[in-house]
Amino acid sequence: MKNRQILEALASDLKRVSLGIQRNSHKMADRFAKEALARKNETDVSHLDPYMHKILKNLEELIQTTNSQRKAEDTLMYSTLIQNYVVVKLK
Repeated sequence: MKNRQILEALASDLKRVSLGIQRNSHKMADRFAKEALARKNETDVSHLDPYMHKILKNLEELIQTTNSQRKAEDTLMYSTLIQNYVVVKLK
């Protein structure tokens, strides 16, 4: 898979994590969190900008956090940042 497709899938998984937490469906959120980490590991970071390296690096710590409200907000923010990166940088 190309980085574009992987990052698009990662953004979708993160958005689903956020929605799952907000809907109190923690089982769904956990499943998509695992998918997001799998996508992160598939990403070829050598062709990404430095701020994307930082986002991907912080992703695992974010997924492990226990504060669910913070986790929901941050996964939604990261999802948006990754989507914007894909649209602008990986045409």
